[in-house]
Amino acid sequence: MSATVPSTATRTICIGSRKSQLALVQTYWVQEQLQHQFPHLTFEVRTMETQGDKVLDVSLSKIGDKGLFTQELENSMLQGQIDFAVHSLKDLPTRLPDGLMLGCVTERENPADALVVHERHLDKQLETLPAGSIIGTSSLRRLAQLRHHYPHFTFKDIRGNLNTRLRKLDDGQYDAIILAVAGLQRLDMAARIHQVLPSDVSLHAVGQGALGIECRQGDGEILDLLQALEHPPTKSRCLAERAFLRELEGGCQVPIGVNTVIEGEQLTLTGVVASLDGQTLVKDKVSGPTAEAEAMGTRLAKALRSQGAQAILDEITWAHR
Repeated sequence: MSATVPSTATRTICIGSRKSQLALVQTYWVQEQLQHQFPHLTFEVRTMETQGDKVLDVSLSKIGDKGLFTQELENSMLQGQIDFAVHSLKDLPTRLPDGLMLGCVTERENPADALVVHERHLDKQLETLPAGSIIGTSSLRRLAQLRHHYPHFTFKDIRGNLNTRLRKLDDGQYDAIILAVAGLQRLDMAARIHQVLPSDVSLHAVGQGALGIECRQGDGEILDLLQALEHPPTKSRCLAERAFLRELEGGCQVPIGVNTVIEGEQLTLTGVVASLDGQTLVKDKVSGPTAEAEAMGTRLAKALRSQGAQAILDEITWAHR
């Protein structure tokens, strides 16, 4: 059954997206879902390149925060050129520009990290790869946690879209690379997943696996439309994670990982803050009702600060000055 059609049923709704293959797959999925729900509306996708798409020869930690993947889309929303933007929620900063809000969180794909190996290592798992193996990742979060557990590996930065990274792996530049399970699944590349990393090895990124739809504050028409895609359990989990990250004021340059589980009305949030060299890792968890998701995220962040995370954050901040 189709959802109720808003009164302004004749106008075109403009959806903003990055131009990357994964971004477009995600955005066209949103467009298809909404077109099905609201058949008397027209949904149009408009694409643009963000700064993060243009700068591919420098690691993310050295070129700025996550706004690199969202700023152009946000400006277009504020100028009325698009009505909302579809993001991988992990790319959306926890503090949004004035006038914009997180309007919807979709049902989450598996948020875990995946090991993808060169064909010469198809008989191995992460823990059995030989010492000195070159592991590619562009994420300091993954890097710090893997350095902690596997200091005998050699880690090398890797940038580019998913196909570019896989080609570099297959060309033999790396023994293995770490990617998001969700991205591989959405691009029909799940067959490349060699091993799903357990959370005790690599806690995932805040919001990983979910889509976040950003829109203008107070735009009742758009907010009503987006409710058709809202997934409350995922939203509770991601609100807890984003509050945790916001309280720690971490971006791409801070190794922060999370894991959330909901059982009934009870949410458990696990968080970690790690030093860049992987030597120090502070980890804890909290549980409580899903209705208090954001408060739990803030509480866990404060607990980790008192357990040593503040010293790690201060050291990273000093290193980036």
